[in-house]
Amino acid sequence: MSLTIQEQFEKFINNSKDILIFLPENLGADAIGSAWALYFFLAQKNIAATIVSAEDSSSFAKFDFLPQPERIVSDISGAREFVLSFNTSRNKITNLRQETIGDSFNVYLTPEKGSIDPRDFSFILAKFKYDLIIVLDSPDLESLGKIYLDNSDLFFEVPIINIDYRGNNDNFGQINLTDITASSCAEIIKPLLEKISASPIDKDIATYLLTGIIGATNNFQNKNTTPKSLLAAAELMDTGADQQKIIRWLYKTQPLNILKLLGRVMSKLSWEEKNKLVWVGLLLEDFVQSRTSPENLPIILEKLQENYSEGNIFMILYNDTPATSLAIIQTKNAQTLQKLALIFGAKTNRSQLEIQCFESDLSSASKALREKIENGLQK
Repeated sequence: MSLTIQEQFEKFINNSKDILIFLPENLGADAIGSAWALYFFLAQKNIAATIVSAEDSSSFAKFDFLPQPERIVSDISGAREFVLSFNTSRNKITNLRQETIGDSFNVYLTPEKGSIDPRDFSFILAKFKYDLIIVLDSPDLESLGKIYLDNSDLFFEVPIINIDYRGNNDNFGQINLTDITASSCAEIIKPLLEKISASPIDKDIATYLLTGIIGATNNFQNKNTTPKSLLAAAELMDTGADQQKIIRWLYKTQPLNILKLLGRVMSKLSWEEKNKLVWVGLLLEDFVQSRTSPENLPIILEKLQENYSEGNIFMILYNDTPATSLAIIQTKNAQTLQKLALIFGAKTNRSQLEIQCFESDLSSASKALREKIENGLQK
């Protein structure tokens, strides 16, 4: 009799000793809350876990109210060993020493008799030290960015558990926990952990999962909020998760540098009534003076959407190189975002769209983008 998905998940977890948890680029509260919950749940079972994210530490600043995992890395170098093997059936090795000279690392072998035959040497790739990969909130492996490109062998040799709630997921895992009726990865993970655990999940893990659900549903205001997600949230609050604390930190409290950047954005905003477009162009000076970076722009777009109820399209444009500019677009309506993706021939990343402009002048670039948006939506 074949195992259910839940049983397969439990079997993989229980048989693993060292697990990698991968987060997507442009991560949000759902990915972070889900990863933190898995990390500490695995720690309770004495299973080593490492969270891998291409984002820098500033992406996690908003979640400082949560206890932080100790092992968060941006690369996984040293994930496997390389073995230099010597066949000793004809000639034993009696001594070995190593030495570093300049940029050379030398290994000296002393044979039992005669000289060493080079044919007795072989170069072997050892297995990866990790025995399981969990990928969160990613429709495909490419969503992991450079980490996937630099370590593609890892994803072919180590089993993958894929957890996602979007309908466009590629089902790239050996186990695909994809549920399009769920509001979030956290909602999918909650019953999985409850069934594995011999005792109820604790207050901290409940808080991580509730953070994920609240973030993914925009505090239960998005259309993906269902009775099932509300029930899951209620059960987590019964366990001790502090809903008000989560909301206060996610929606009411922002670091000073983010507030400074938001202030500069608000002072430069432009409005186009016809397409309900709110847009702004940012200079390098805006990031320098506020001590922020383009990685902070997703939070700014969320704040713009919260504060402009009439707006439907929100766009921030900035110079990503001296010769080019990059536009980040977010919409209230998912259908509008898909239309814009078709218009520009670009791929959506989570709830946003990135468009490369081969124009350094922000005024010219924004004019071209706005005209293309207007003409495309009219068609």
